[in-house]
Amino acid sequence: MRLLSAAPGRDPREIVRHFTPNWFAANMGTGILALMLAAFPYGDWGQLEIARGLWAVNVFFFVLFAALFTGRALFYPRSFAKLFEHPVQSLFIGAIPMGFATIINGLLDFWPITPQTLAIAQGLWWVDVLMALISALLIPFFMFTAHEHSIERMTAAWLLPIVPPEVSAASGGLLAQHLSPALARPVVYVSYVLWSISVLLALAVLAILLLRLTLHKLPHRDMAVSTWLPLGPLGTGAFAMLTLGKADVLAFAGTPLASMANFGQLAGILVALVLWGFGLWWMVMAVAFTLRYLREGLPFNMGWWGFTFPLGVFDAATYGLGEVTDFGPLTVLGAVFTVLLAGFWIVVTQRSFVGMWTGALFRAPCLSEETGLPAPACSEGTVPPGQRPDLMASLRR
Repeated sequence: MRLLSAAPGRDPREIVRHFTPNWFAANMGTGILALMLAAFPYGDWGQLEIARGLWAVNVFFFVLFAALFTGRALFYPRSFAKLFEHPVQSLFIGAIPMGFATIINGLLDFWPITPQTLAIAQGLWWVDVLMALISALLIPFFMFTAHEHSIERMTAAWLLPIVPPEVSAASGGLLAQHLSPALARPVVYVSYVLWSISVLLALAVLAILLLRLTLHKLPHRDMAVSTWLPLGPLGTGAFAMLTLGKADVLAFAGTPLASMANFGQLAGILVALVLWGFGLWWMVMAVAFTLRYLREGLPFNMGWWGFTFPLGVFDAATYGLGEVTDFGPLTVLGAVFTVLLAGFWIVVTQRSFVGMWTGALFRAPCLSEETGLPAPACSEGTVPPGQRPDLMASLRR
C-alpha cells in the first residue's frame, strides 16, 4: 500500500479540502480509552503508563486534525461552508469539543496537579465550553432551517451536536474538585446549566429515535454503529452528576448552600443510577442490533468510532457508581467494559490507519460520490461525474 495512493485525485493537497470533523471521533475514542485504562482497578501491569502514552498520542492527533480542519476553512472556504449544509457531516462538529474534553481530563489525571496545571486546565475548559455551546446552538439551527431530515432517515447521529455541553459539564465537575471554592463555584454553576441543556435535549431525541425504530425498523447497515450512540448522553449525563456532586461539597463548604450541596451529591447519585439503568437497556439493544447487522456485513467507515466513546463514557459512569455505592459488581462490570472498549479501539484504529495511510478515508461526502446533497450544491468547483444523492452512504469514508 503506497502512501496516499487513494487520496482524492491522488493529490495530497486534496486531503485538506476533504477533511471532515468526524476524524475528531478518533480523538474521542482514544482519549476515553486512555482515561478508562487509568481507572482500571485490577492489577498493576503498566496500564497507567499505557494510558499516558495514549493521551500523548491523542494530543498529537488532535493538533494535527485541528490544523487540517483550520486549513480547509482558510484555503477552501466555499467547500468548508458546504459542510454545515450537509445533513450528516455537520453533526460531527460536536466531536471537536468532545475530543478536546478528553485532553483536559487527561491533563488532570496524568500531570501533577500544580497551580500552573490548573490554570491551563481551567483556561482550556472555558474554550471547550464555548465550542460545546457553538455545536449545540449552531448545528441544530442548520437542522431546523437548512437541512432536509425525516423520521425515516433519522438516526442517533442527531445526538452528536447536542451532547458536547454535558461532556463539558462532566469535565467541569472534575476540574472544580481541584480548584479553590471561589474559582470552583462558577465552574459548577455553568456545568449544571450545560448538563440541563444537553441531557434534556438528548432525552427528547431518544424519544424520537424510539418512535423511528418502531415505525421504520433499523437504519441502513452503513449507519449500524449509530445504534451505540445513545450510550453517550446517558453515560456522560450520569458521570457528570457524580463529578458535580463531589464538586458541590467542596465548592460550597462553609457557605449558605452547604446543606444544598450535600443534597446535590445524593441527588446526583440517584439521577446517575436512573440514567445508567436506561443506558444499560440501550447497550443490550445495541449489542443485539450489532449481531443482527453482522449477518449482513458491516462496511468500515469512520462511524465505527461510535463503538468507542459512548461505551467509554458509560464505563466511566459505571466506575463512578461503583465507587460511590461501594457495590462490587459495578466495578467488575466497569473492568469488563474497559476490556471491550480496548478491543473495539484496536480494531477501529487499525482500519483507520490503513485508510489514513492510503488516503482512502479522506473523502468529504459533500465533495465526493458519497454525498447526501444534490451534486451542484457540494462542489468547490466542478462536480465529479457519477455523484448520487445517497444519504445512507454519507458516512462511508
